[in-house]
Amino acid sequence: MRSPSGSPALADRLAYALTTVDAPDVVLAVTRQGRRTVVSGGTALAPPTSRQDLRYELGSLSKTFTVLLLADLAANGVLRLDDPLTARLPRLPLRHPWSGRITLRHLATHTSGLPRVPTDLLIGALVRPYENGYCGYDTERLLRTFARTRPRHRPGTRWRYSNFGLALLDPAMGHTTGTAYPDLLATRVLKPLGLTGTTLAPGATGTEAVGHRTNGTTPVQSTDMGAFAAAGAVRSTPDDLLTYLEAHLYPEGSPLAGALRAVRTPLLRRGWRHHNTHTLTWYHHPAARGPLLFHVGATFGQQAFLGFHPASGTGLVALATRRGRSCRLVTTAYELLYTLAGDDG
Repeated sequence: MRSPSGSPALADRLAYALTTVDAPDVVLAVTRQGRRTVVSGGTALAPPTSRQDLRYELGSLSKTFTVLLLADLAANGVLRLDDPLTARLPRLPLRHPWSGRITLRHLATHTSGLPRVPTDLLIGALVRPYENGYCGYDTERLLRTFARTRPRHRPGTRWRYSNFGLALLDPAMGHTTGTAYPDLLATRVLKPLGLTGTTLAPGATGTEAVGHRTNGTTPVQSTDMGAFAAAGAVRSTPDDLLTYLEAHLYPEGSPLAGALRAVRTPLLRRGWRHHNTHTLTWYHHPAARGPLLFHVGATFGQQAFLGFHPASGTGLVALATRRGRSCRLVTTAYELLYTLAGDDG
């Protein structure tokens, strides 16, 4: 489907890219210097509600929303990024000295030393691989687990992706402000940016995209992230996600201008021989005329990609209702954005 205000040539380009993604439902959407172009399709019959009007699970892309909220609280003096995590939580009986050295910045940048997921959650996944272990994992359990978990390395010395660490930003911000994470996110990020189709909870039947397992045919229930909401519970529409990217591309004049600038700033290097750069929340890769920033996410039945290239004013949203590498959503989206970054217009 072609956006009425979009570029016909770009729509054709997106339509071709769409054919390389193997999923029941696929949406590719681009904002380029303020003009939007959206295409949708997939291997399944079109749902009653247009694919580009459905709300999709973002998985780990939720982290960019959470860290933007953290950056906004820091920009307004509510907290500091280098505050110790323990200073922003109820008193806990920590078993390991390194745990007390973890800061909010370490959690946001995956340098806390905490494992990807708590050990008890990992064990549950091995025993019951088709069950959602996040569901029912509450905040009290999360804090108890943090108190007894030994960081794998000294905080701030190594990059190690951690859902566990990001999840702890929820109680840290909530304890500091006295406001629950969903309300805090809605009040300080979603409403100021005009993201009316973005939420943490599923809506009415027919408004939500239905995910599928790797085979592309078995439906998957909506993902309940429990205490890991800050790490993976956000769901949104393609239109809202384009608005979200446009805020990052043009932060000036936004009520979150300071926070939007902060999350674009390179902070650390990671990966093989430290070739890769990371901001407070976005992966940061070199591209034509300037850096390309992006993040990916997945739930048990959906995948998502967001990326933007400030130099060309280009942002790209890619969504699919299938879990698995063979879907090729992330590869297609990244290559498309990288190519668009090098185009003149």
